Amino acid sequence: MGDDSALVAEEGLSAAEQEMLAAALGQPAPAPAPAPAPAKAPAKAAVSKPQVNATPVSFAPIAEVASGQETSIDFLFDLPVDVSVRLGETRILIRDLLQLGQGSVVELDKLAGEPLEVVVNDKLMARGEVVVVNEKFGVRLTEVVTPAERVHNLK
Repeated sequence: MGDDSALVAEEGLSAAEQEMLAAALGQPAPAPAPAPAPAKAPAKAAVSKPQVNATPVSFAPIAEVASGQETSIDFLFDLPVDVSVRLGETRILIRDLLQLGQGSVVELDKLAGEPLEVVVNDKLMARGEVVVVNEKFGVRLTEVVTPAERVHNLK
């Protein structure tokens, strides 16, 4: 962590900013950088630059949740997710893809009667079978993937 203060000084932070950063990191304030040598005044009339006054900003501390207090996760219930059902997959050449037309048959890697994969945000969550509900296709879940299997599928 001792290298952090040297790194901060090299990045051009003001002394006040360096002190605030050191306090946030729990380090003693770094020694102030030596002031640059004053430049010689030009012989001709100097162009005056506007004086900028910068003051450090202080933020209120973030309130921590007590260890026995539970946080509400109700906001998660309104987050949208993408749900897809995979009938099967295959890999074909672009040449073959361009030749597909109405009536073409694409062979998939699954056998008839094998369970479909229910995928949520590109992660396998369940398996199921095709059903018809009010003349629309649906999926009846027959197996929900265990957390251990989800972790294994990430590899």
